[in-house]
Amino acid sequence: MVIIPTRANDGQIEGDAADFVHTGPGTLAGRYMRMFWQPVCLARELERARAIPVRIMSEDFTLYRGESGTVYAVEFRCAHRGTQLSAGWVEGDCIRCFYHGWKYDGTGQCVEQPAENPPFSSKVKIRRYPSEEYLGLIFVYLGEDEAPPLPRYPELEEQGILESSSYLRHCNYFNSLDNGIDEVHVAFTHAQSGFTSYGLNQNLPKIEAEETAYGLVQYGTRADGVVRVTHQLMPNILYIKGSPANSESGWRDAFAWRVPIDDVSHKSFNAVLVHVKGEAAQRYLEQRAQRAARLANLSSAHELSAAVLAGKIRIQDIENRPDLINIQDNVAQEGQGAIADREHERLGRSDIAVILLRQIWQRELRALATGAPVKKWTRTEQLLATIGLKD
Repeated sequence: MVIIPTRANDGQIEGDAADFVHTGPGTLAGRYMRMFWQPVCLARELERARAIPVRIMSEDFTLYRGESGTVYAVEFRCAHRGTQLSAGWVEGDCIRCFYHGWKYDGTGQCVEQPAENPPFSSKVKIRRYPSEEYLGLIFVYLGEDEAPPLPRYPELEEQGILESSSYLRHCNYFNSLDNGIDEVHVAFTHAQSGFTSYGLNQNLPKIEAEETAYGLVQYGTRADGVVRVTHQLMPNILYIKGSPANSESGWRDAFAWRVPIDDVSHKSFNAVLVHVKGEAAQRYLEQRAQRAARLANLSSAHELSAAVLAGKIRIQDIENRPDLINIQDNVAQEGQGAIADREHERLGRSDIAVILLRQIWQRELRALATGAPVKKWTRTEQLLATIGLKD
């Protein structure tokens, strides 16, 4: 049954259990988000025998790739005198602190302290976090309980070119979650964009939404009966059919994890399957290289977004560049403020998917706050993410 909330504030609750914005250590939403695997880095950005600092949900960690190629995640600081571990170096599959040489293996166990008696190191252990490489992304489990199996996404495991990417947005992650299931904004925010070729921004859709076993599904039905299906996998994953990259690629399967860096910025980690093979795949790779070369010579998306929000330029005057849709979304989401003022919103019938998502979050946070069971989100089949269906 399609759920249509009758009032914008249906399901509102008071106190921390209504706060899905703040995700730092100790917050209710932070505890909830840490119950799920999160991508924290593009796999290609972490070379062998390298360590980097990673900040996720206002908390810092050390991520390193051993000489074997295995990825490890451990605490941010050395247990000795607290210096940053990522400033050290990797030896085998261990990491050594550059301050006094204490060395830790991938489990967080201290295995060597050059200036101390040997038995001392066995008493020292820092926390490690389960990590796994998949879909060109590095996932880490930051929760207190034993890590569940890393979910798999069969939609991205079919034949074609798998692309992984990320971008930074200077606003709260929930601005992006709301936007992802907001079908109506396409007709306005993206009025001048690549969507024009496919008719998605040429008339307003009727929105319907319902809760599912994995999150929620939204249907945007146009006047001609064309339906776009959008999935929100709890807690922070968007799945859509992305517009074709060229005439040969067809609609792309696109997943995006909106991961908080802190309360006022987040990264979107993206995995996209382009359905091309053979000579078509080669042509696509050449076009992708040309696109990257063009972007390298242009002002950054962040610079242009900031200029629009400062009133220095108009967004409609920005040239039709490859990342135009991203710039438009930057302006819309960052224009709400780093943390949107939801208390004074005036939501309507077209916002039912947004309202439903917030209701689900509030319900789950209420359960977590009171010790009641949270919903076990599950999916066993490939999801139907489509464009062009008729009623």
